[in-house]
Amino acid sequence: MFFTPAPCMLLTAALALVACGGGGSSAATPPAAVVAPTITTLNSSLSSPWGMAVLPSGELLVTQKSGSLLRLSANGASSTPISGILPVNDSGQGGLLGLALDPDFATAPWVYWAYSEPGSGSEAGLTGTAVARGRLVGNALLDVAVLFRQQPKTTGSGHFGSRLVFARDKTLFITLGERQKFSPAQDLAQTLGKVVRIARDGSIPADNPALGASALPGIWSLGHRNPQGAALHPDTGELWVSEHGPQGGDEINIARAGANYGWPVKSYGCNYGDPVGDACRIGGGVHAPAFVEPLTYWVPTSVAPAGLMFYTGNLIPQWKGNLFSGSLAGQALWRMAIGPNAVLTREALLTDRKERFRDVAQAQDGSILLLTDSGKLLRLAP
Repeated sequence: MFFTPAPCMLLTAALALVACGGGGSSAATPPAAVVAPTITTLNSSLSSPWGMAVLPSGELLVTQKSGSLLRLSANGASSTPISGILPVNDSGQGGLLGLALDPDFATAPWVYWAYSEPGSGSEAGLTGTAVARGRLVGNALLDVAVLFRQQPKTTGSGHFGSRLVFARDKTLFITLGERQKFSPAQDLAQTLGKVVRIARDGSIPADNPALGASALPGIWSLGHRNPQGAALHPDTGELWVSEHGPQGGDEINIARAGANYGWPVKSYGCNYGDPVGDACRIGGGVHAPAFVEPLTYWVPTSVAPAGLMFYTGNLIPQWKGNLFSGSLAGQALWRMAIGPNAVLTREALLTDRKERFRDVAQAQDGSILLLTDSGKLLRLAP
């Protein structure tokens, strides 16, 4: 279902609730004012940051696309490099990308990261999304091991996907782009254009969907183009993903076991070079009944969603339960009111900043943290 975006909300303006006067001699007690969040720059010296994770101490781990991992203080002012990251190929959209902490980090301090892994030997010159982990001890990652490699490695430098999200059962979801190769998103003998689910040690959970003898191990869902946002719904525990369409057609989906989201057979977007409009929608646009319809989509202009977060804090009560997505081409932070299986409304925030918002996360105090491609860590709070 398509919803027209609401007008941009200016965060510099105060939001106020006006009480209506009633009859009689005593005035009704006005409700408490809603304080509009304002934006603060915590750090402006990062280099193409891509993903972040909030440590139990309140500090942040931040990946930088070129291949470095930083530990930032809780206020973002100071940073320390973390050693132990494996080599990356940072050409194009590749590099050091998504990041997640072990669900039992307090006692098992494993850090998981996604990256574009350069090939060697017979795969020299090729790249593929890979996931590794290491134990964080001080400012070093120890016992580093690769848990997953996208198959096959391929040419090109785009559509790596690379968001990491732990499920409630402590298995790990990995979003994987189709590397701008189109048809592999429908091929179960490849993991391009898929969401994959693995155990924390890299093994394959026994309750993954049964997709046939030709399916590679680990595939959870298919028909994805380039899912660069992923988050677990706080009530249902389901994985929601955002993904890039071609010209228009960016989507929000719930990635369910065995489901097929249609790329490249169906899209509400248009092939590059086609005049944008209803007539050029790939496969006619409508996904059903063969494929899953997106919860919402953006047309005719791509917003390039990046990073995804459900807000569960109390610091900004008017936004509790909302879904937030960064936006690259759209240069906005999108706020969405949702139901258990629906996106109800959309609103573009921070459009006046002219920033490409790469990732979004919730800090321990309930503020909202944002990474921008220009190298900033921003904080939204009343």
